[in-house]
Amino acid sequence: MATLTLTSKSFVQNGGVPIRHTCDGQDISPELSWIEVPAGAKSLVLIVDDPDAPDPADPKMTWVHWVLYNIPLNISGLPEGASVEELPSGTLEGINDWMRTGYGGPCPPVGTHRYFHKLYAVDTVLPDLKHPTKAKLEKAMLGHVIAHFELIGRYQRSQ
Repeated sequence: MATLTLTSKSFVQNGGVPIRHTCDGQDISPELSWIEVPAGAKSLVLIVDDPDAPDPADPKMTWVHWVLYNIPLNISGLPEGASVEELPSGTLEGINDWMRTGYGGPCPPVGTHRYFHKLYAVDTVLPDLKHPTKAKLEKAMLGHVIAHFELIGRYQRSQ
């Protein structure tokens, strides 16, 4: 049985996130591609977060890096460095933990952090939630997720 899968030409599952996608580089989003969106899906949601903040040895929170929803099904990915102008028509943005929309790359204060790129297939097009936080978006998604996949990248800053 085929399942929703998310990949990137920028990094492999559990591999290192290239510096160009971090605060130490150009801070641009990685290229992302997906396949096998299940029948019944009406839109996609992408959440990128770091559960290892601030220190992987003693995590206290999950830091949210990127929130997109209502990604249409007629595309199979996002280009590297996707800006709001390049997002597919209908795609809406949420707020990251820098309190802004858009991608914010890895910038860990200490240790090697994991960055979860979570793709969800949902059975609805969500209402305009007016730049929701991850928590508000997840609440709106409750009962609508029909598949999801996590692509994990890792990053540690040079000391």
